[in-house]
Amino acid sequence: MENETFNADIIFIEGLKVSPQSSSLAFILLLLIYILIVVSNIGLVVLITMERSLHEPMYLLFCNMSINDVFGATAIIPRLLSDVFTPIIERHIHYIDCVVQAFASHFHAGTSHAVLMIMAFDRYVAICNPLRYATIMTHRMVVQLSVGAWMVAFILVAVLLGLTIRLTRCRRAIINPFCDNASLFKLSCQNLLINHIYGLGSAVVILGSSLGSITLTYLRVAIVCLSSKNKVLNSRALQTCATHLAVYLIMLVASFTPMIMHRRPEWANSGKVASVLFHVIPPALNPIIYGLQCKELRQKVVSVFLKNKVMDVKSP
Repeated sequence: MENETFNADIIFIEGLKVSPQSSSLAFILLLLIYILIVVSNIGLVVLITMERSLHEPMYLLFCNMSINDVFGATAIIPRLLSDVFTPIIERHIHYIDCVVQAFASHFHAGTSHAVLMIMAFDRYVAICNPLRYATIMTHRMVVQLSVGAWMVAFILVAVLLGLTIRLTRCRRAIINPFCDNASLFKLSCQNLLINHIYGLGSAVVILGSSLGSITLTYLRVAIVCLSSKNKVLNSRALQTCATHLAVYLIMLVASFTPMIMHRRPEWANSGKVASVLFHVIPPALNPIIYGLQCKELRQKVVSVFLKNKVMDVKSP
């Protein structure tokens, strides 16, 4: 009886479908990307933490995004790496571990949108109300907004997974590279109407809120820039806003694609790859984009490397 209960909690998971000939290449590529994500994002957090001149709201929000990106990549990539050399028929995961991974993947997605909304608000205040920026975007306000973003995402995802955990399971196979909510509730033969309604509803709330707020924010920023004759202000606004929008658009495309493909059987295989890319491409590109576009960050990174180079030359 104990064995039957144990076996019922062991789920088959497809993982990445990689041919034996491509296993080594896929493993090396994924490992290098994961190392890039961890090193670049953690390096950015350490740099901002150590440099007092970077203790400004915008850079502190970068830290939120970097920590979340490392969290999201760590929830997915190590498991994919461990399964690359495992035959597909032997890939299994405990149901509880699958739920934890699903929670982490959705939590990462929700927090990403919430943090980018806060960053848009920060840019709005800086450009449209520069004289009040210091009084509005205090360190306390940044902390409150950050905690609020993480808490809202946590609650929405907790309810999402709670509705799925309550279901009884009649299947044991997840045909997806990793565990997510849609894959989990498909294990059940019960009525899934509530899960579909809440899942689509929460997705609409998160995506709609981020898309609507960011669109309105940058329309206002555009109006201010067009009405202003200050070329320095316009140039700086364009630089910071373009960086933020580039990051947001990359994440938005990565969010919509797997969600749509999950519900179209003919796009199933492409949807599996797209769902992995959401946890790989934005976390890998975000620190690079911000590092190259933000003058202060770029200067600090260059100064750190030059300082290390000088120390290496002086050391015997």
